[in-house]
Amino acid sequence: MKQVNTFHFHSEFLLESGTTLPKLEIVYHTFGTLTPTSNVIWVCHALTANSDVSDWWNGLFGEGDLFDRPENFIICANIIGSCYGSTGPLSEHLPDSHAFLKFPLITPRDMANAHQLLKTELGIDKIHVLIGSSLGGHQAQEFSYILKDRLDKLVLIATNAKHSPFGIAFNESQRLTLLADETFEQQIPEGGQKGLKAARSIAMLSYRSYDGYLKTQSEVSNEHIDGFKASSYQDYQGQKLVNRFNAYSYWYLSKAMDSHNIGRNRGSVEKALGQIPAQTLVIGITSDLLFPVSEQAFLAKHIPNSQLEIIDSIFGHDGFLVETKTLENILINFLNK
Repeated sequence: MKQVNTFHFHSEFLLESGTTLPKLEIVYHTFGTLTPTSNVIWVCHALTANSDVSDWWNGLFGEGDLFDRPENFIICANIIGSCYGSTGPLSEHLPDSHAFLKFPLITPRDMANAHQLLKTELGIDKIHVLIGSSLGGHQAQEFSYILKDRLDKLVLIATNAKHSPFGIAFNESQRLTLLADETFEQQIPEGGQKGLKAARSIAMLSYRSYDGYLKTQSEVSNEHIDGFKASSYQDYQGQKLVNRFNAYSYWYLSKAMDSHNIGRNRGSVEKALGQIPAQTLVIGITSDLLFPVSEQAFLAKHIPNSQLEIIDSIFGHDGFLVETKTLENILINFLNK
């Protein structure tokens, strides 16, 4: 049975930056019944997703899918900084000093520390499977570093050990479109919507691939001089995000992604990865422009008990949402070990 709840943490929450949130709220979805034995499947969601993993990861977490089993207790927590209920720049429970562009910077390590608070609140002793892709993979690395032997299996999909200069540049280009929208700095709930639409259009270029666009957005006629499918697709995807997300959350979550570095204050990236004891599956996608396969190979090389699998797909970074049948087969082999 699907349930949605809110965890209220009434003490100050210290962020990696050294600043604090005066209080913290975390919205989370659960599916199934928690048992004394380790039946927990914990999902860390990506940039603009929400805590209802069955809503956006069909093929793995929808009804009748791979993880939809009576013996599993599935949990996904909405990340801080988001606009889907957890504490973020538009949260009404925060003072004006933390609203809009006064909200403090957050990192995937902060998100993982929030996950740890929720884990303790729910009385979860051990997690059986922790899975995350993209920004969710950043969280999953940080969370697994905290959990140590309290985690059995870790799955990292289309992610990296520290965010790349190329990825940061993509995110900065998107934030420049927010700043170009004069309503963004007005700091009103609907501020920055035109900029957010343009930002999403830029993001789509990093989420897909040349061959992916060629397959899905090519014209059937040779007669067009305007009104191309690819143009309308960009417009549609931009407006679709505007209809469900918020420009200020987008600003802070993109900065959180930029900040990811598992090695920060831990000696080195390699040393930090070497301290993750969980049996680990790392999955890359051949056409992923944003998180190329070399980054997953690096993870698999430096996490001691790990293996690397590559999905051959034309759908780029979004392949983890599209190639769910291939992903399911890889996961079945890993989970059955």
